Amino acid sequence: MGVGVAIPPRAGVGFKPAHAAAIDAGPAAGVAPAVHWFEVHAENYMVAGGPRLRQLEALRERFPLSLHGVGLSLGGIEPPDHGHLAALRSLADRIEPGLVSEHLAWSSDQGVYLADLLPVPRTRTALARLVEGVERTQDALGRRILIENPSSYLELPGGEMSEPVLLAEVARRSGCGLLVDVNNVYVSACNLGFDPAAYVDALPATSIEEIHLAGHHVEHDGTEVLLVDTHGAPVAEAVWALYARLVARVGPRPTLVEWDTDVPAWETLEAEARRADAVAAEASAATARMRA
Repeated sequence: MGVGVAIPPRAGVGFKPAHAAAIDAGPAAGVAPAVHWFEVHAENYMVAGGPRLRQLEALRERFPLSLHGVGLSLGGIEPPDHGHLAALRSLADRIEPGLVSEHLAWSSDQGVYLADLLPVPRTRTALARLVEGVERTQDALGRRILIENPSSYLELPGGEMSEPVLLAEVARRSGCGLLVDVNNVYVSACNLGFDPAAYVDALPATSIEEIHLAGHHVEHDGTEVLLVDTHGAPVAEAVWALYARLVARVGPRPTLVEWDTDVPAWETLEAEARRADAVAAEASAATARMRA
């Protein structure tokens, strides 16, 4: 299957046009770069041409890229849309991303796009549908994809397996990889009442090819607390700790810092990326010391 320039097991960030000038300027003399690759949302660039695509191609000349989809609706009742897959294939062939990923979610039904990432039941029927959707996507793209765990806000009834088991089975049956969003794990664990450490420990290490980090918002109504995956704040300390735990077990992976709302100054994103590399390096070193 097709593959582009490999993404290193270092920190990357989501590309924002507002940061283009700072990215072009690069780090100061003698300062090592903090950002080693960029991710873009595929649907923003599935066009025939124009300035947005030219900007992406220019970025591609300097950095490895990852395509992250939000609209394939892999968990939907209907198979992925042929037109959407064709446009995604055209974009992937054009920029040759190192990784292509999508969500364990559904977002459309009977031609209606709902503009949200909605939860998938953890049932054998849903598992079979997910595997079929992933296989169709990989066949259409001519490349392997990764699937990302969602953030959850309520427990769907009728679950027949845990989410880590569902993800592992999709990966095993379809041959896809996993993108582990550590913030999503933490948000879901707090909202639903499960142990986030046990969740990341249960994921198959060999299937994990990318990690996401992001900030969240804590909502209080006087009696209840709800965590909302906003991608609009620094990574929380508890999420950093969970990330260190995961890396200590599976080793460094390409790690993306997501910040999509209330986008900060470039220097703030660089600092988060530097911390991601530092946390991963320390976790890996601690594991090596334990095994020595």
